[in-house]
Amino acid sequence: MDTENQKTGESGSFSSLISSVTHEVTALIRNEVELAKAEMREKISQVTTSIASMAVAGGILLCGLLVLLAAAVFGLDTFLHTPWLSALIVGVIVVIIGFIMLQTAKSKLKAANLAPNRTMASFRKDQDMAKKHEGQAKEQLK
Repeated sequence: MDTENQKTGESGSFSSLISSVTHEVTALIRNEVELAKAEMREKISQVTTSIASMAVAGGILLCGLLVLLAAAVFGLDTFLHTPWLSALIVGVIVVIIGFIMLQTAKSKLKAANLAPNRTMASFRKDQDMAKKHEGQAKEQLK
């Protein structure tokens, strides 16, 4: 009789342990998914704000740039006395500057900057913890 109670007690504690682990793993996964969602919303918000700011600044800069370019063409024409050549020289310089600025902006929006770093670190930590608990559970079952 005592052996039966002991087996039933071990079986009950084992099933409650499995149930508890399952519940905790499920809760952990839910929390990690929520963390990932929150972090991605934060990253998307940052990108959206940055793009909107860049668009407004670009519009204002474009207006000022057009006026300055016209002034540069007229100023260069006073020396060259050839309007088309003045416009060509100024245009080539502006295209080169614009290309450099575009490459700089693209490098700031690389995919690596948008990765959910905190969530990935948390997943790695949880994975290490799960392996540790798995080893402990195996030791207890022996």
